[in-house]
Amino acid sequence: MAGSDSNYQVVYRGESLTDYAPGGLVFFQRPKENGGGFWLGRTYDGVFWLEISAPVSLSQGLLYLQALQNSVTADTKITEPDNNLSLF
Repeated sequence: MAGSDSNYQVVYRGESLTDYAPGGLVFFQRPKENGGGFWLGRTYDGVFWLEISAPVSLSQGLLYLQALQNSVTADTKITEPDNNLSLF
């Protein structure tokens, strides 16, 4: 495996994934004969779950991961409760 980051791993042609975290994101490079690009998915014990149902370029996949991270960050922001809110 040639490249890795804390948020994802990249497995290039001819290499294998040796270590993974369950639910971790992985890019698998496709053979050139099959159109190239990467499959992006999550690894679990005995399963590779596609995150995107079509092959993508590495840059498209990274943009997707960035958008995914931004949406998770936006969804997890906690707002203070409004104690003056009328219930009726």
